[in-house]
Amino acid sequence: MANYNVTVSDYIGNEHPRKNLYIKEVALLEKRIEEASGADREALKKQHAELVKSRKEHPYNQKLRDFHEKEDRFKKELDEKVKAYTATLGEDLSKASRDLYTLLYRNTLRNTFYKDYTDLTYDAKLAYEESNVVLRLVPDTVKNVETLEAELKAAEAAKGTFTEEQEREAKLAIAAFTDEKKAIYDAGVKRLRDKREQGIISKKALKNGLAELKKTYENAVRIKSFDDPKKGNDELIKSKRFELKNYQKVQTRVMNADIADAKRRNPIEVEKKTPVIAYATALVPGLGQLLNKQPIKAALFVLALLFIYVIAIPYALGFGNYQGEGIAGLISLAEGARRIDRSIIFLIEGIIAIFLLIFAVALYIINFKDVLSVEKGVIRGIRPRNWFETWTAITEEGFPYLVSLPALITIVFIVLVPVTTATLLSFTGMDPQNQAKFSWVGIANYRLIALGQGLAGRVFWVIFGWTVLWTLLATSLAISLGFGLALLANNERIKGKPFFRMVFLLPWAVPAFITIMFFSIMFSPSAVLTDILSALAGRTIDIKNNATLTRAVLIGLQGWLGSSYIFLLSTGVLQAIPEDLYEAAQIDGASTWQKIRKITLPLVLFQTAPLLVGQYTFNFNNFSIIYLFNGGGPFNPTVYGNLAGTSDILISYIYKLTIDNQYQAIGAAITIVISMGLMVFTFFGYRNSKAFKEERL
Repeated sequence: MANYNVTVSDYIGNEHPRKNLYIKEVALLEKRIEEASGADREALKKQHAELVKSRKEHPYNQKLRDFHEKEDRFKKELDEKVKAYTATLGEDLSKASRDLYTLLYRNTLRNTFYKDYTDLTYDAKLAYEESNVVLRLVPDTVKNVETLEAELKAAEAAKGTFTEEQEREAKLAIAAFTDEKKAIYDAGVKRLRDKREQGIISKKALKNGLAELKKTYENAVRIKSFDDPKKGNDELIKSKRFELKNYQKVQTRVMNADIADAKRRNPIEVEKKTPVIAYATALVPGLGQLLNKQPIKAALFVLALLFIYVIAIPYALGFGNYQGEGIAGLISLAEGARRIDRSIIFLIEGIIAIFLLIFAVALYIINFKDVLSVEKGVIRGIRPRNWFETWTAITEEGFPYLVSLPALITIVFIVLVPVTTATLLSFTGMDPQNQAKFSWVGIANYRLIALGQGLAGRVFWVIFGWTVLWTLLATSLAISLGFGLALLANNERIKGKPFFRMVFLLPWAVPAFITIMFFSIMFSPSAVLTDILSALAGRTIDIKNNATLTRAVLIGLQGWLGSSYIFLLSTGVLQAIPEDLYEAAQIDGASTWQKIRKITLPLVLFQTAPLLVGQYTFNFNNFSIIYLFNGGGPFNPTVYGNLAGTSDILISYIYKLTIDNQYQAIGAAITIVISMGLMVFTFFGYRNSKAFKEERL
């Protein structure tokens, strides 16, 4: 059984003595019971039971009851008195002033009432301190608001009262002032240009000096323009309105902050020992917050309640589905359903239902934790936050979560739902014969791939070998070319570096599909490059109908296309390497190759290794070059059947399996296999990079 504490804690963590003498007496008695034994313990337990039984007759509880009765009467009388006082205020007062006077009067009465009960309960002490905050801040606020309102009225009254003579004189004075400042500006410009011609200042200093002179001139003329009585008065009206509006907001915020500070310093005392509300209202978001006297927060959690019971749960049960039956449809996959129903729709809608339920469970947990933390805090003595404190916490501590929430929802529906669909689809039998209706087949697709069974399984391992070879050779070639070109372009003896850097970046700047299609045409039978190569070789060369030559051209082409990105990365790192390192190596007698191996390569790899890992991953799934160059050909039906060509890599093989041949389930299984493999490769690649080990990523 939980015991009372002798003291209570505030929000800051400070301990306070209990003002509730009944709870304090019970707490001291419970402490003595824990320390006693034998007959003394039983006697103390009996005394404790008698004390709890006669709690209503306890002197402190009687005083507290009397206080609450007086407080109820006071609040009723307070509303009547405030209403009568408001009626006595002059009609000429603005709404802001009337509200401030009313607030001041209300808290004057509250201050007088609660002052006599500050030693009885922390609630009265808090009410007294809150009224003190208002009495301290509002008088000056009223005074300043009335001053601003008077200035605004005077400015508005002056509008349209200025004579043409006044405006003409002001414009003449402004024109004379502008001419004077223009002469000073021109003289300053001439002085700076003379200094530049004499070589006293740099070109950059001239530019900065001219900008400063122009800014000074324009500011002076702009300020002087307000000497025009009409323009100056319009600006004054605008300024006073802005000042009045924002001054009240700032003062209200200051007052709320001071009241919140008083709440944090004053604990609350309740007779409850264990949290009950959180467990009792766990399935009804918003109710717990309402019982904890946080109505605005409760209204927000009501939105979660509506989402759970109007959207998530009904959708999971099949209500509102396009064709599916929610979670049940995910299990049945439209078995026994109408002829027009499709298993894939049932699968997708079941997955969406799962994610909606995950959101619902998350909202349940957030609601439960919120109510539980507030309730436990109240038991310890911490007062529930008011809306000002809650909103401040949301906008400050909760800001990262607020800005991440839209991204999270977007990721769920455009990333996680498709990924989950592909994963579950790989355990089904969706193939050319089972498009509209299919069923679960377990790991049959994965077993077929792993054991190389059937044409699809056998072809997988052949294509997998070529994909790995393609990735290693094409990416390594691109890295070697890019790094080599960067070394050349960074060499101090090379002339025309900007030109060469521009040329080396062209493969990256020009859309890749243009380059790929160009070379695809040039390497076609009887095309220019094919004829040139045939002439050089002395025999007919048909690249697109030769598997080895097609693969070689693809590797070379991707090496050239990918080299620009590596060149750009390497150039940036090379230019950042201090020359002192090379000079020190030169003094120590290091050769050029030793400088590259010991200085250049380690520093370049340190900065670019994680990005190079990404290049290998990218080329493993580089669909466009394979598809655009030769459509995956040349084709060899004896090895690949009609499912793929000799230059197809896994990603293009998956495309042909699913789009051309309708083997969606096997294609999904292959997708999951290569995705898991790439994730493992990327993880170990990043983890073993020096930048990752030194936590530079």
